[in-house]
Amino acid sequence: MKIQKVFTAQAKVQGGRDGHITTTNDALDLTLSTPKEMGGPGKAGATNPEQLFAAGYAACFEGALGVAARQAKLRLEKVTVEALIGFGQAEDGGYGISADLHVNLPGLEQKQAEELVAAAHGICPYSRATKGNIEVNLTTTTNA
Repeated sequence: MKIQKVFTAQAKVQGGRDGHITTTNDALDLTLSTPKEMGGPGKAGATNPEQLFAAGYAACFEGALGVAARQAKLRLEKVTVEALIGFGQAEDGGYGISADLHVNLPGLEQKQAEELVAAAHGICPYSRATKGNIEVNLTTTTNA
């Protein structure tokens, strides 16, 4: 899929999973640490690629929900998107990730909320990039 770029994000990592990450606009300046569950030190206050992916996916998906809501002429309030990114060994011997997105859309009927989440899943760049590559599970709630 070819796109017409309007923005390019740039991040630089030195030291891999136990290194340091910075962005060109100085917005991120973070220590990376492999989680203890993966055999690493799990340094307090440090992050990892899966957390960064989760944050990016959740933020992007909420943006896609806004687009889908505007297209459906719906008003959203107090939306939350929580992304859980799993890491593990893949069947082919390599490594892979999975994603569980928990979307809460207070004030909507359940069916309407599920339709909106499905529409956002078709719009979101992260969803489109991972389609057919990783397991993505969507959970939709309408709790206030």
